Amino acid sequence: MALSLLVGAAAVVSSLYLDLPLKDPDGFLGPSYIRLPLLALGFIGGGLIVEAVRRSGWRNLPTTVVDVVKKEWNTHRLLCIGTGLLSFYVCYVAYRNLKSVLPVYRDGVLFDRQLFRLDNWLSGGSTPSLILHDLLGTGIAANFLSIAYLAYLPLIPISLGAFLVLSRNHAIGAWYATTLCLNWVLGTISYYLLPSVGPAFSHPEAYRALPDTGVSQLQESLFDTRLDYLSNPIGSDSIQGVAAFASLHVSVTFAAALFVTLTKQKRAVRAFTWIFFGVTVVATLYFGWHYILDDIAGIGIGWASVTLAAWVTGQHRARRALVASAHEQADATITVAEPEPEPSAALDVVPEPAPELSPVDEGLGRPA
Repeated sequence: MALSLLVGAAAVVSSLYLDLPLKDPDGFLGPSYIRLPLLALGFIGGGLIVEAVRRSGWRNLPTTVVDVVKKEWNTHRLLCIGTGLLSFYVCYVAYRNLKSVLPVYRDGVLFDRQLFRLDNWLSGGSTPSLILHDLLGTGIAANFLSIAYLAYLPLIPISLGAFLVLSRNHAIGAWYATTLCLNWVLGTISYYLLPSVGPAFSHPEAYRALPDTGVSQLQESLFDTRLDYLSNPIGSDSIQGVAAFASLHVSVTFAAALFVTLTKQKRAVRAFTWIFFGVTVVATLYFGWHYILDDIAGIGIGWASVTLAAWVTGQHRARRALVASAHEQADATITVAEPEPEPSAALDVVPEPAPELSPVDEGLGRPA
């Protein structure tokens, strides 16, 4: 929560300094302050029904739901969920507003030429997007990658709601919420360190062969919004949303995949998140959202976000304690008590007296 207050304060100070109002970023799911609470309520309701059905089936469902609420949904749990959602919302709104005013603070400063040359060098004289267009084609692949890229927008808040609401371990939800918040914060810093717009906006001619998709429509909308904003930053009602370095699509999807791996979620969930991360990387290059260096930096931000969030929420210490406990249990398992020494046969066995020899036996015993 302290992180969200800090970055929120930075956005407020920036707004006052530039005399620009703070704006709530609207998506196709509606304003953040509406969709996040609705998402939380949906997960709470779904979680209650699932738990009630698991306990007693569909019979007496209302009674079982009430029983689940009384036993598992206390004030502390609701506060944890509310704090996580509020922190995410504040950080996201601050991130979008600070990203919007980037052209004002870094007026005329863009590193697209250098990043484009680096892409050419890394791609052996070509560009990553053209290589992918030739390799994957510009038909079915374009539509598939467009769907995957746009799926990021609802999946991230859905994943947040899932970990906050459905996880009985409140610390897991806090870790994930902090991870997402750190992605917004570190991503905003990277925007200001190396301003760029991405190859689709700096070299649009390389992407004219692509068909009309949801991504192409989004890029056109962002381009028009940017022009409207740059023409009059103070009078524009738009939020400028173009910035390439670093890729937060890559950072957030990598962070999510790493997080579900570290928290040992189900194998299917881990596989899905890593595949989704890989497809997202390909999509960012295919459509020209980002340069190669943007994606590499995004992976670094994702790793740093998970690691720092673990430290801030105490998960790093908890994991070390868990590992130490496991080692102690392993040592106790392989340590075997030394057996007591067995009694000596020479001491415990009393020798029987030699039998008396009869005259016949004595004769057998004389030497010839």
